[in-house]
Amino acid sequence: MSNYYLPKPTHWPIIGSTALICMTAGGANWLHGVSYGPYMLALGFCLLLTMLYGWFGTVINENRTGLLEGAQMDRSFRISMVWFIFSEVMFFGAFFSALFFARLITVPLISGHASEISTHIVLWPNFTNLWPISHNPNPLAFVAPHSVMPAWGLPAINTLILLTSGVTITIAHWAILKNQRIKMAVFQLLTVLLGISFLVCQVHEYIEAYTEKGLTMASGIYGTTFFLLTGFHGLHVTIGTIGLMVILYRMLKGDFTPKNHFAFEAVAWYWHFVDVVWLLLFVLVYWL
Repeated sequence: MSNYYLPKPTHWPIIGSTALICMTAGGANWLHGVSYGPYMLALGFCLLLTMLYGWFGTVINENRTGLLEGAQMDRSFRISMVWFIFSEVMFFGAFFSALFFARLITVPLISGHASEISTHIVLWPNFTNLWPISHNPNPLAFVAPHSVMPAWGLPAINTLILLTSGVTITIAHWAILKNQRIKMAVFQLLTVLLGISFLVCQVHEYIEAYTEKGLTMASGIYGTTFFLLTGFHGLHVTIGTIGLMVILYRMLKGDFTPKNHFAFEAVAWYWHFVDVVWLLLFVLVYWL
C-alpha cells in the first residue's frame, strides 16, 4: 500500500475564516450605511485573495514534488470535489426554492387565487397574480421595474457562450489525455476567453437593467431573486474563470500529464456545474 500524504498544520484556514468574517460584517455594515463597512469588506476580500494564493500555491508545490501522487490521494481529491459541488448544489437549491416559493405560493396567495382569499381582500385588493411583477399596485412599498430582462437577448447569447465553453474545455481534456500540448493550451485559452466574454455581457446586462428598465435589488421579490440568482452565478463564473487561468498557467509550465491532471479535472467539473446552473437560470428566471 502506498504512503498517504498528510500535510503539516497550516495557518491558511485561520486567515480564510478571518477573511469571511470581515467580508460578512463589512458587507452588512455597508448596507446599513456604516462608514467603515466598505473598508472592512475590502480588507476581507484582500485577506481572502491572500489565503487562496497561498493555500493553492502550497498544494501546487506539493503536487510538483510528488507528495500528492498515488491512488489513495487521487481518490481523496475526487471525493472532496464531489462533496464540494454537492454543497454548491444545495447553495443554489436554496435560492431556486425561494424563487419557486414566491412564484407558486406567495404571489397566488396575496392575489386571492389561493384558499386564503381574505389576505387579498384585506391587505392587497389591487394585487394580481402576475409574474414577473412589472407593475406597482398600491399599497405595495416597492417600485416595480418598467420592464423585465428578455430571454432572447443577452441571456441567450450568454447561454451560447457557456455551452460553447463546455465544448472547448472538453476538447482541452481530450488533448491532455492524448498529450497534445499545443491543442490543450489553445482550447483552454478559448475557454478562458469565453468565460470573460460571459462576464462582460452580464455586466452590460446589469447596467441595462438599472439604467433603462428600472430593475434593481429594490424592485420587490422579482428584483431580489433575479439579482441573487444571476449575481451569485456570475460570482461563480468569475471564480471558475480565475481557476481556468491558473490551470492554463500550469499547462504552460508542464504540470499535467495524461495520468496526473486532476487539478484540471476539478476545475472542469466546476465549470460544467456552472454551465448547468446557467441553463436552469435561463429557463426558470428569464424564459418562463
